[in-house]
Amino acid sequence: MYKICVFAGTTEGRKLVEFLSLQPVAITACVATEYGETLLSPADNLTILSGRLPLAEIIRILSNAAFDLVIDATHPYAASITESISTACHTTGTEYLRLLREASELSSDAVYVPDTETAVKFLDGTEGNILLTIGSKELAKFSKLANFADRIYARVLPMNASLEACNAADLKASHIIAMQGPFSEEMNLAMLRAVSASWLVSKDGGEAGRFDAKVSAALKAGVRLVVIGRPSQKEGISFSETIELLCSRFGCSCIPYVYILGIGPGSCETMTKEVYRVIKGADCLIGAKRMLEEVATPNQRVYYAISSEDIADFILTHREYRRFAVVMSGDTGFFSGTKKLIPLLDSCKVEVLPGLSSLVYLCARLKTSYEDIFVTSVHGRQHNIVPDVRSHSRVFVLVGGENGMRELCRSLVDAGLGSVQISIGERLSYPDEKITRGTVEHITDGSYETLSVALIENNHPDAVVTHGLPDSIFQRGAGADGVVPMTKSEVRAVCLSKLQLTERSICWDVGAGTGSVAIEMALQAKKGQVYAIEHKSAAVELLHLNKEKFATENLTVISGYAPEVCFDLPTPSHAFIGGSSGNMRGILNLLLEKNPSIRIVATAISLESIAELTACLKEFPWTETEVISIQVAYNKKAGPYHLMTGRNPIYIFTMQAGSNE
Repeated sequence: MYKICVFAGTTEGRKLVEFLSLQPVAITACVATEYGETLLSPADNLTILSGRLPLAEIIRILSNAAFDLVIDATHPYAASITESISTACHTTGTEYLRLLREASELSSDAVYVPDTETAVKFLDGTEGNILLTIGSKELAKFSKLANFADRIYARVLPMNASLEACNAADLKASHIIAMQGPFSEEMNLAMLRAVSASWLVSKDGGEAGRFDAKVSAALKAGVRLVVIGRPSQKEGISFSETIELLCSRFGCSCIPYVYILGIGPGSCETMTKEVYRVIKGADCLIGAKRMLEEVATPNQRVYYAISSEDIADFILTHREYRRFAVVMSGDTGFFSGTKKLIPLLDSCKVEVLPGLSSLVYLCARLKTSYEDIFVTSVHGRQHNIVPDVRSHSRVFVLVGGENGMRELCRSLVDAGLGSVQISIGERLSYPDEKITRGTVEHITDGSYETLSVALIENNHPDAVVTHGLPDSIFQRGAGADGVVPMTKSEVRAVCLSKLQLTERSICWDVGAGTGSVAIEMALQAKKGQVYAIEHKSAAVELLHLNKEKFATENLTVISGYAPEVCFDLPTPSHAFIGGSSGNMRGILNLLLEKNPSIRIVATAISLESIAELTACLKEFPWTETEVISIQVAYNKKAGPYHLMTGRNPIYIFTMQAGSNE
């Protein structure tokens, strides 16, 4: 078993010991005080040495233990102990590694001095109370200040040695703040105000030392910051690089624990206690900036990301963190990125915690139930909501985009649904929460949040659920060759029944004419896609008119001859052939090449077309075929009588290739 020694005088050092205590190595942790020992959790493979070690004692320990690696994770300002550890390793031939703490960004308003003596000289020419946050070791140097006893307040560790140093410097008991950090911005701000400080003296403890919390607190309190500069550090590596080295050389493994959290509509008040607890205990929070700014604790490590790929990449490449919390808006199972993220985290331990969805929240605000609501989303995805509103009495929708809500309302108005009621929720759960109610046509031109939700209520849903719409409701017209052909209602009903579409079918309508079949395909396959192929310009124009009339956004009109214009179209699951212009075999060849399990329905009236399709039944490898002939007669008034007038018989060919499972 490998033997590793860590001089753990910092937050990073304690995190490193915690990591190694779970690995197949023997770990010895050296801390300067008994208090430091209490901050380390016991482990079977962990030995703790407490007390300040002179160079000779370090050499003795390293000689007796024969460590494979010594990691110096002491404070960047503890130059003397770093020098002793480095010398001891060189003397004993032990590999030495310095774990570096990254320096913070410089504050433009701060006063930077190279050492404590310079800080004392600078402050001696100033006025106002001073809060020292540099520990107790160099406290005595500040006793040279005029009015030392009145001006100086010292924040020190709650240890006897620290209190003895304060007493030795004749610091008043009321000017001693004995507390263990690191401290948040709020805590620093409260202390600065409590002592009426004009100056804050600190060393740059980096992110782990919450130096940025001191900077932000000083700024808010109107306090000047005096920063004692770092001594030059020996060459070393970062915490994440140290973890990488331990994993590659010493058999350590780092399996991140990832919590995927639903935080509700957004504010902390709507989070569950369990989610709140996990967020506070996470090493790193990941999510959209607007959400992290709401839930992150001061100085908590955050990473702004939205896409599942970016989130997973960050988790898998930052081994310095053990507990990640990925923050999702609303509920993790409700139009959430959770579904895409989980498969990318196979090498992690993942736990999913649900939250309050915007659907539940909005309905509570509206004092209404939600068990009968149809739920959908147009946030980050293409979806035509018109068929949903026509089909359901109540529809809940998530909306995104700068003008997303206005565009949704306009689409409903254009489809003749401007009179339906809509309740729009913005900034739900926040203090500036807003709910707007009214008819769609009256609130279309309003200004709404980029991310918002809506409950749409249609008291008279009128979507037809059976096929065979009346011929009269389709746009008709005449081309140069006469009236554009249309598959009549009764024939259309039989053909659509034979097609056996699903709501996610990908359909081709070849020789679409006015588009009556294509329109009904699009209404049935509302989560799929329909391609209407037609070469006659008059018919193409009618196709666009009917598409607009029925608001079938999942219908695409393709102008040209089949099969030439079809090669780049998506693979169809179903196809209807109403006209082939003499290219029946070429069309069937392409359909079968695209999908060997396709289901096809074709119609024929002329004897030539019937003969061609009959021959194709034998030529192609169908697993199931059927041919039916139907003839429709309509009543016609003749004087006082009503007579039936027959139409030409229609032959309907159904061809299934492969399996339709």
